[in-house]
Amino acid sequence: MKPYKRTTVTAALPYANGPIHIGHLAGCYLPADIYVRYLRMCEKEVSFVCGSDEHGMAITMKARKENVPPAVIVDRYHKMMKEALDNFGVSFDIYSRTSSEKHAEVASSFFKKLYEKGTFEVRETEQYYDPEAKQFLADRYITGDCPKCKSADAYGDQCEQCGTTLSPMDLINPKSTLSNATPILKRTKNWFLPLDKLAPKIRSYVESHPKWKAHVIGQCKSWLDSGDGLQPRSMTRDLDWGVSVPLKEAEGKVLYVWFDAPLGYITATQELHGENWEKWWKDNETRLVHFIGKDNIVFHSIIFPALLMEHGEYILPEDIPANEFLNLEGEKLSTSKNWAVWLHEYLKEFPNKQDSLRYTLCSTMPEAKDNDFTWSDFQLRNNSELASILGNLVNRVMVLNHKYYDGRVQELGNLEVDKNLLNSIRNQRDKISKSLDNYKFREGLAEAMNLARLGNKYLADEEPWKKIKTDPDRASQIMGTATQLVAAISGIIDPFMPFTGEKMRAMLGVESIKWNDLDGRVLVMPGSQVGKTELLFDKVEDHEIETQKAKLKK
Repeated sequence: MKPYKRTTVTAALPYANGPIHIGHLAGCYLPADIYVRYLRMCEKEVSFVCGSDEHGMAITMKARKENVPPAVIVDRYHKMMKEALDNFGVSFDIYSRTSSEKHAEVASSFFKKLYEKGTFEVRETEQYYDPEAKQFLADRYITGDCPKCKSADAYGDQCEQCGTTLSPMDLINPKSTLSNATPILKRTKNWFLPLDKLAPKIRSYVESHPKWKAHVIGQCKSWLDSGDGLQPRSMTRDLDWGVSVPLKEAEGKVLYVWFDAPLGYITATQELHGENWEKWWKDNETRLVHFIGKDNIVFHSIIFPALLMEHGEYILPEDIPANEFLNLEGEKLSTSKNWAVWLHEYLKEFPNKQDSLRYTLCSTMPEAKDNDFTWSDFQLRNNSELASILGNLVNRVMVLNHKYYDGRVQELGNLEVDKNLLNSIRNQRDKISKSLDNYKFREGLAEAMNLARLGNKYLADEEPWKKIKTDPDRASQIMGTATQLVAAISGIIDPFMPFTGEKMRAMLGVESIKWNDLDGRVLVMPGSQVGKTELLFDKVEDHEIETQKAKLKK
């Protein structure tokens, strides 16, 4: 990996047409947040940007369904998503939105630069038109049978059943979602990005990143190596909701959402850094990392890089650690069927249990293949792992400190067993670093929990509750060593479970911990006073789980 001074981390812009669910969290927002928190603890220069994608077809469809302007929909869901992600601890430096005037300026300027360079091909094409609604139909306004898997209700741009990328002309028995009429073909003029001509540059770019995840490279190659290879793709649409195409001859047209949306990352960075924004996107010593779900791979690995290359002033994505899909109770998540766990509802129904969900989602993160979330597994992980392993260790150390020493932190032990325990802090830290540097978040979390297991084993083997009667000096050393371990764990778990890490440090009277501090050094001063013992994790009861399962069946 080439050396770099700073990292720009983006998380996919969520469509502002509905709330955030656990699939979104496991797909990109949680891994991105863990990674950014880790970089910050390593004292790296990082910007974490995101925002609402407010021009997607899903938004205009929902607005039409509710008979309200699209602005009403995006305002509602922008607020809801921003609050939920913030309350879940996703630590964006900025959460912007693509309906802003600033974004219209950024997207228009970018389009004009490519237009002036002669990048686009102007084509008159036949496009589906609804004769009853009297308007051209965007890809998502057309449904039909998928030519590949034969599933009904495939969209004009993608079959959600098998994941195949489509064009409206591919659909069998197409229908307009506006009126259910059979659409007719009508001629219209649009501006196309000539991906066929750019294919050699795109291929060279993809092949220069052999360490990308296998499924990311696989999707890229399937596009590059498909029968006809890459084809020109229209960057404009015949719609009235979106960023207007900044050309006189393009009146009544807007920018294609996949031209507009990724530029939202740049808009957000400009809003965050003002005049100093360019170093985050135009400096070769900056690394750009996109966290996305697998349904967005092609747009971030082929189309957006192609746009950046054609512009000529921007760095290209260095890594795209896309995750696969998370299923729910063995079935694919479906927002239309309400087969989902909605973040805003979870936060209300499980108050102060953000880290229980963060832990479960990280433990089951679909990093290389689809995975499954079940409520029973959530309960088991909370009760048998968080409460019984981590919570138990912290509780025992705090309670015994208060019981034997009135809350005063004791000196470290210097026996081999004590040194081995403290050395394990550095060892586990280094293992976790390697995992997180390679986007293996499940592996990193498992190693963090292994440190808590080592702490429990140390206490069970050394038995300070017995030594306090027979060898009080040794008991004191055991408790001093165990207390330093708990302080280190509060830092080790911070990227994964920030609420728990903060709670632990508050109990210990430790303000903040950097990644380099996690090497076995003293983190809480001997002689200092620890605070009141607080339970880190409540048990999740059976009736709570049954309530959640029943909700899914409604």
